[in-house]
Amino acid sequence: MGWWGKAIGGTFGFMLGGPLGALIGASVGHQFDSGLRGMEAGRSSPGDQERTQAAFFTATFSVMGHLAKADGKVTRDELELARSVMGRMQLSAELRHAAERLFSEGKSTEFPLDEVLEQFRRECHRRKNLVRMFVEIQLHSAYADGVVHPAERRILEHICSVLRISSFEFRGLEALVRAGQRMGGGGADASAAGKLSLQDAYDILNVSSKASDAEVKRAYRRLMSRHHPDKLVAKGLPEEMMKIATEKTQEIRAAYERIREARGA
Repeated sequence: MGWWGKAIGGTFGFMLGGPLGALIGASVGHQFDSGLRGMEAGRSSPGDQERTQAAFFTATFSVMGHLAKADGKVTRDELELARSVMGRMQLSAELRHAAERLFSEGKSTEFPLDEVLEQFRRECHRRKNLVRMFVEIQLHSAYADGVVHPAERRILEHICSVLRISSFEFRGLEALVRAGQRMGGGGADASAAGKLSLQDAYDILNVSSKASDAEVKRAYRRLMSRHHPDKLVAKGLPEEMMKIATEKTQEIRAAYERIREARGA
């Protein structure tokens, strides 16, 4: 666990400020005061990367809760998806409790979605790959029950608008997530390539079946670079989310291998 995770109590609530700071402060309850005391005692303040990690964690689970409530009810599949993400992150009991509280906060009718998204965008410092990963996780949440409700789609499109993700980019991310869900949604290794449909493989790489070998290879390399776990963590992805990024790279690699196999490359 990164230093930010160990200190995710009042220190980050205080340092982040704004709606994200209020959310993370509320999610850890009594630790808010202890975090402030730690700072007063000379505790080092979080750096840029730790701030971004805390903002990503806070926004991810609170917006996930808001999205789950978009159609008026939170389904069992949506709850299981949130718990699955927490489980794959292997969160400590303390961080899991914070994530669950953030999810609940997001379901509130008074949840300040736009303010949360605007602060999250600022904390990401134009790191587009981080923002894309955030949208991918929200898409996985929306597809948890197999279908995206119109109200969920409206929120997803609004999220992209605030985060400055174009409609073209959103369609590509959605295709990647849909195909990944059909693979099982939990990552895949190269041995899974033969079980992946060829169309799903093209969808994952977001290229046409008529694309040249060179175009397919460029798409593969671009997606692998965007999802590289170490690069994402260096830019502010919480270390606990490395496994999710790793699973994505496995899906992308399996898709590329499936296409190469079909083309006899």
